[in-house]
Amino acid sequence: MRRGLALAVALVTHASSALAGPESEVASAFDAGDKLDVHVSVDYRFIGRRSAIKRELVGLAGTDPDGPMPLVKDLVLAGTRHELVPRLEVGLFTDVALTAALPIILRDQRTLSFDQGAGDCVFPTDPGAATCIDRTNSTTIADGLLPEGGFDGTDPDGGGTSVTGDTIFRGVKRSGLDQLHIGGVWAPMNQARDVTKPTWKVGAELRLAVGKVMKFDRMNAPAADGVSRGVHEIKLYTSMARRLGWAEPFFEVWWLVPVGVKEESPLSEPDEAYGAEQTQPQQSAGGRFGFEANAWESRSHDERIGVHASAAITGHFEGRAYSDMWEVFAYAGDARAGGPLRLDSDPVRDGEQAISHPGASNVENYMTLAARAGVDTHLGRRVRLDLSGELGWEQSHLISFADAGVDSGDDNDVVDAGTEEVNPLHAPLIDTVGHRYRVDEALNYLISVNLRLLF
Repeated sequence: MRRGLALAVALVTHASSALAGPESEVASAFDAGDKLDVHVSVDYRFIGRRSAIKRELVGLAGTDPDGPMPLVKDLVLAGTRHELVPRLEVGLFTDVALTAALPIILRDQRTLSFDQGAGDCVFPTDPGAATCIDRTNSTTIADGLLPEGGFDGTDPDGGGTSVTGDTIFRGVKRSGLDQLHIGGVWAPMNQARDVTKPTWKVGAELRLAVGKVMKFDRMNAPAADGVSRGVHEIKLYTSMARRLGWAEPFFEVWWLVPVGVKEESPLSEPDEAYGAEQTQPQQSAGGRFGFEANAWESRSHDERIGVHASAAITGHFEGRAYSDMWEVFAYAGDARAGGPLRLDSDPVRDGEQAISHPGASNVENYMTLAARAGVDTHLGRRVRLDLSGELGWEQSHLISFADAGVDSGDDNDVVDAGTEEVNPLHAPLIDTVGHRYRVDEALNYLISVNLRLLF
């Protein structure tokens, strides 16, 4: 009996020494024979996005007035982003490490085109009867949010020349920094020290907005090329991994909450919020679970190939955010040009105190689901190379969602114009029921190459 138990422990210990996914790698310090661990990694990410942007259309002919609000096709967004993320993890004490990362956005750009995905396109001027959209039946053009010739944010002269074909808007080419991530992680349990227990990690990360704030300027679009949202955030997370023979199951849960916003950010609160109920940036929380399996390893156990698969779910809570239409909203809200989305900064005063719409808007709650798979290779004792891909699906949600205001309790159940009940962030042309924009059929895809060096 004792001999069998000893053999089982030996087999588990041998398998544990062979497997070591990222979820079980722990930087430490002051260990016997190893005074300091330093983990350095560089992650390249290509992120693509495609979504259909639809619009509520009140009074559409042939619809049930008591039924759900009808939606019509309008635009399709195609976006790409290239990121390079260097990361450092340095051991401070036993199973306690300091972490730092600086995501670098190499390029970020979005293009909006008319929705012409139907096999047999029909282009009547009535958008409710159209199977495809062009310049004659787009509600975005009809309401004056974009000119019929569209807008090209890549125009080197800054004026935004028109675009042709089915493209209606070409966004600015953006690059730079968003946030600096500084945090710490602690492993209360570490299976490298005790094979009978999992590796459990608990961490916190402060994300400081350090880059040029992301804005839009229709008068000189290429000059406004920042990528930072201007939001300071805190991320709290915990993960657990347990090697079981040839596989290592793992899971992680996290919460990301904004704690401050730069004054110049489109996500900052107005000077007077009045009847605005939701002025904070979106929060998010989620989890990922999966496993890594040992496909091959050398006799020395220093080289191996592992395959991993995981699924993730993320909840995005109602709040203000940069949506798929934020650049168009900023274009149409430019007070210098008398844009139809311009806002009144002080609805209590007589007349209009016109200010530009920031582009950022109130976004409804929604969920995303994602599936990831990849290969993690050990190229010796200290070198890791991971190749992975991810596909994500996004729940349909409203992206222009600001309330008209809050009734103060004067028993008339309406928001009275010219009073403090009015929300100064409300743009009736896009925020009123029957005119709101909705993101639908959104698909996100990710390709990642990660190189890790463990010293």
